[in-house]
Amino acid sequence: MANEAWRSKLTRERKPSLARRERRLRSTPALRRMVRETTLAAEDFVYPLFVRHGRDERRPIASMPGVFQLSVDQAVVEAEHAVSLGIPAVLLFGIPESKDPIGEENFSPRGVVPQAVRAIKQAAPELVVITDVCLCEYTDHGHCGVLNAGGEDRPHPRLPEGYVLNDETLEVLDRVAVAHGEAGADMVAPSGMIDGMVGSIRTALDAAELTHVGILSYSVKYASAFYGPFREAAEGAPKFGDRKTHQMDPANAREAQRDVEEGADVLMVKPALAYLDVIRLLRDRFDAYPLAAYNVSGEYAMIKAAANGWIDERSAVLETLTAIKRAGADVIITYHAKEAAQWLK
Repeated sequence: MANEAWRSKLTRERKPSLARRERRLRSTPALRRMVRETTLAAEDFVYPLFVRHGRDERRPIASMPGVFQLSVDQAVVEAEHAVSLGIPAVLLFGIPESKDPIGEENFSPRGVVPQAVRAIKQAAPELVVITDVCLCEYTDHGHCGVLNAGGEDRPHPRLPEGYVLNDETLEVLDRVAVAHGEAGADMVAPSGMIDGMVGSIRTALDAAELTHVGILSYSVKYASAFYGPFREAAEGAPKFGDRKTHQMDPANAREAQRDVEEGADVLMVKPALAYLDVIRLLRDRFDAYPLAAYNVSGEYAMIKAAANGWIDERSAVLETLTAIKRAGADVIITYHAKEAAQWLK
């Protein structure tokens, strides 16, 4: 009786109807889809692949369930599967046979990435193939460039031993980009955050008559704590020190313009989730440029770890990717690409 009396009182004292009720447009799945501001599709994704030497190799990566180090033939299988799901592009990272101070395999035509580029392009010519242009996976010290040598006769006596040398590194990155372009890569992605890398690579590509090869620049790459699983996957952890002298300070946001001026075709923010504000900043500042965001290994691993019953994996992944796109990204590099593409179908 008390409940009925209360409902009656509410009815008598009901306020005038609201002119606008947002819930009207949320009442059915079809209505929600119809008015949705941000839509997610397989065409938004780039699928990263880790390629190694060998045959029939699929080595699982413990910290990244569902991700593998792949021999070239298995990378082709993954690339073909990506095409079948509507994913338009892959990003290749290489694990070399041997390492040395400057990462020579990275710019060898017989290197694992050029091999993979040629094989994937032959099997799936419509797929966009992007290659990572950095040295950390290939060097015996695990850093992203050529290091200042030790001893009294080191080339730069005023710089500390082990310091990543900027201009000497650019010379190696130029050779890497040209080797990947000659193998058939559609785009190269310099990721080391070395000053002048985009302009130097653009000049080298053009001089090699590879003017059609684009540059997806890691315009904003932070010295982040979210890269740990990637370093296991790519076997590229630094043997000493860190990368804070060349990757960006997580407290900063205003350092992307140089890559636009140097000729980048696509800008990128890495990582994505902790830097959604930076994605929006670049979207507003450089609206004429395509903008990518890298949903990095640590972000992937956190969802996979929590998908033990703590969260619903499918919902969390799609919400995460939608947030990245809503922030302004046109392209999302993500290890969730295959699963997300299947769910979106």
